[in-house]
Amino acid sequence: MNGKEKVQLSLNHQQGQGVAIDFGGTPVTGIHVLAIKNLRDYYGLENRPVKVVEPYQMLGEVDAELQEIMGVDTISVPSRKNMFGIENSNYKEFKTFWGQTVLVPGDFNTEMDQNGDLIIFPEGDMKAKPSAKMPKSSYFFDSIIRQGVIDDNNLSVEDNLEEFKQISADDLNYLKTAIENASNSNRAVVANMGGTALGDIALVPAPFMKSPRGIRDVTEWYMSLMMRPDYVKEIFEKQTEIAVQNLQKLFDAVGNKIDVIFICGTDFGTQDSQFCDPQTFDEIYKPYYRKVNDWIHQNTSWKTFKHSCGAIEPLMQNIIESGFDIINPVQINAKGMDSKLLKEKYGSQITFWGGGVDTQKTLAFGTPADVEKQVLEQCQILSQNGGFIFNTVHNIQANVPINNLVAMINALKKFNGK
Repeated sequence: MNGKEKVQLSLNHQQGQGVAIDFGGTPVTGIHVLAIKNLRDYYGLENRPVKVVEPYQMLGEVDAELQEIMGVDTISVPSRKNMFGIENSNYKEFKTFWGQTVLVPGDFNTEMDQNGDLIIFPEGDMKAKPSAKMPKSSYFFDSIIRQGVIDDNNLSVEDNLEEFKQISADDLNYLKTAIENASNSNRAVVANMGGTALGDIALVPAPFMKSPRGIRDVTEWYMSLMMRPDYVKEIFEKQTEIAVQNLQKLFDAVGNKIDVIFICGTDFGTQDSQFCDPQTFDEIYKPYYRKVNDWIHQNTSWKTFKHSCGAIEPLMQNIIESGFDIINPVQINAKGMDSKLLKEKYGSQITFWGGGVDTQKTLAFGTPADVEKQVLEQCQILSQNGGFIFNTVHNIQANVPINNLVAMINALKKFNGK
């Protein structure tokens, strides 16, 4: 089987030989540019700058050479513009704090602030206020909160709808071309058109907008679930309406050439608990998730991808009932996220995408033997009767020991009989 067939088989909860593998298919299953460089060096590939495909988290391109080495079965189709509202084109070289030369989009414009930290500007416009900062000791950006004074008597739903618009002709043409090209790769096409996320705290501060209005502070947004539930629901209702219209336009352009579509990255879990209880989830989120998922399932063959970190087992059935086909990342080190329990209770109802190795402890700080053991154990548990795509617990970070990354890759080959 080719990669597309392996992924489709598992998504349909059918047992295949080995596991399907994703690295770089989404902005939450990627690899930091430094780790990409280390992998390329280890395998003796050409020494050239790594392309940054997602600058907010400084994720690097998993190119064709690495896809082959790592056994990747997916291919990513991201949005035309990145998290800073910058078009992914006209790449140029950029020197990072850690001394690596990478390729960034042409309008990736930065300055040093008075503390020596790196600030970046929305849409590359250096006349605008900076929207994110990379501390000099860091390896990725954090949003700068640009929250104005909130006047509850004059809150406008339209302010939090600024970025939710009808898809432009340029964006649609880009996606059409990119998806058609990706569909010829024999790998599963994982598309991210944007505009379908509800309350994703990476997006709430709007680092891609010059002057975002509405509720843009992460803390204030979470409090709004309790303080302003009707306001939030009205936002979600209108966002969902626009999203479904755009999904229709995308389907009209590409049909069923998409295998998986990234819907939402809203996190509902901490290490030990949840950001909301099941009742709040069902009241505020579920109706709108259901509307998007129902449209997709009634009109396409696409599978829908939901990301949420943390201890979300108490919300798992609610997520399933919202219509999602896939949950990522399966944070196996969080409270209650035991692989055997999850597979037994929910494995026939949803596909687990990720959770193949713990990135917080085992991959980052364990030995190669520890990594191999956990990868083989997790694959054995989660791949039974399909419904599992291998990835780590969230993105692979910058300073993961190269021997541990190689141990993970070799363990996957061993499990897949290669």
